[in-house]
Amino acid sequence: MYYALIGEDAPGALDTRMAVRPGHVARLEALRDAGRLLLAGPMPAIDSPDPGPAGFAGSLIVAEFDTLADAEAWLAEDPYVREGVFARTTVRPFRKTLP
Repeated sequence: MYYALIGEDAPGALDTRMAVRPGHVARLEALRDAGRLLLAGPMPAIDSPDPGPAGFAGSLIVAEFDTLADAEAWLAEDPYVREGVFARTTVRPFRKTLP
């Protein structure tokens, strides 16, 4: 089943986000390579594809896991969680309808 993994950035986390981004992206690429990643990306803090120093409000990942617990465990090991980029995380089941 797919799960939506949502992380909300902590205030002032932009420098840490950028520093640990390579590890975060590597984990997403592993999901992609396994055919389990539907989509992933950051949510800019302002209405711009490049928010500059305004940074990001968080990130959204939609990926396939066997169970909710597996999705939660995967997210718990992400560098953005481990290094404090995300102040809060949410994992919810997701049913793809379109396209």
